[in-house]
Amino acid sequence: MLKMRNIPSIVEFNNILSSLVKTKKNYSKPISISQEMKFQGIRPDIVTINILINCYCHLGQTTFTFSLFGKILKMGYHPNIITLTTLLKALCLNGDVQKALRFDEKVVALGFQLDHVSYGTMISGLCKTGKTTDALQILRHIESQSIKPDVIMYVTIIGGLCKNKLVNNAYELFSEMAAKGILPNIVTYNNLIHGFCSAGQLKKAIILLNKMVDENIVNPDVCTFNIFIDEFCMQGNMKEAKNILGVMMKQGLKPNVVTYSALMDGYCLLNEVNKAKRIFNTMVAVGVAYDVHSYNIMINGFCKSKMMDEALDLFEEMYSKNIIPTIVTYNTVIDGLCKSGRISCMEACS
Repeated sequence: MLKMRNIPSIVEFNNILSSLVKTKKNYSKPISISQEMKFQGIRPDIVTINILINCYCHLGQTTFTFSLFGKILKMGYHPNIITLTTLLKALCLNGDVQKALRFDEKVVALGFQLDHVSYGTMISGLCKTGKTTDALQILRHIESQSIKPDVIMYVTIIGGLCKNKLVNNAYELFSEMAAKGILPNIVTYNNLIHGFCSAGQLKKAIILLNKMVDENIVNPDVCTFNIFIDEFCMQGNMKEAKNILGVMMKQGLKPNVVTYSALMDGYCLLNEVNKAKRIFNTMVAVGVAYDVHSYNIMINGFCKSKMMDEALDLFEEMYSKNIIPTIVTYNTVIDGLCKSGRISCMEACS
């Protein structure tokens, strides 16, 4: 394109830069290409600069993102919501939450209006990096700006709090959300239920499930039931796990690979590997595809039961079905071979 007699418009170049960014493989490449464009006298537009701001944001180079913001103003362009959202995200990802809040106040004072997408992006970025306290601060800031937070913002923070083992704080936010008339969705309930189960508060998880059903706001989905099935299996309570499975199927929900994997894991933990194998075979019969986790569970179960031939058969089967073993798979097989005194077989695994 650069060598063409009539160089294409900036729109065509933006399409290339945008496509490169979407691959999420090399954020430096669009920057180097933009430099080549500059040497050829191709003037960037607001879209070009937004793309570059996004690249610098992902590279953690906040200084460059704001120098580009200054360039937008010098060139007479009007920053749009994408520009401002990306800049705020850059600050949040860099841990500069206070700077993000000050920048927010500054741009609002200049007459720019941020929207739910902007604030949602900030909150999402913070929660993904484990900074849920900062995300909560953004939520409070939004409320002070007379902007009503939406369900996505609450769900994101609740999920982040649960991942950080702060499930009681998450439930307080859930209660606040309900008090404000913001209806929770299925993800909200699943996050909290999983959080309570992970914290060893199964009774609270069951109470929440009953609340969910009784109030008829949303219906439990496969993920909801899988959380309970997995929890009971981890406790070795296979009877209760199967009861939950029965309720799930009565509601017309089909078990998926996560459901079957949890059941297999439960039986393996009880050293009932043959029952786990029957579950494994059932998956094929009902048309549920295996994944690497399914194989890892069964291989681990066979190895612990000193059934190395069966474990090796499954190991070979993975390759025939184009399922690539993980480091967990190899470690399990090697450990099993060592404990069974079959050192010579280890060469085949490598």
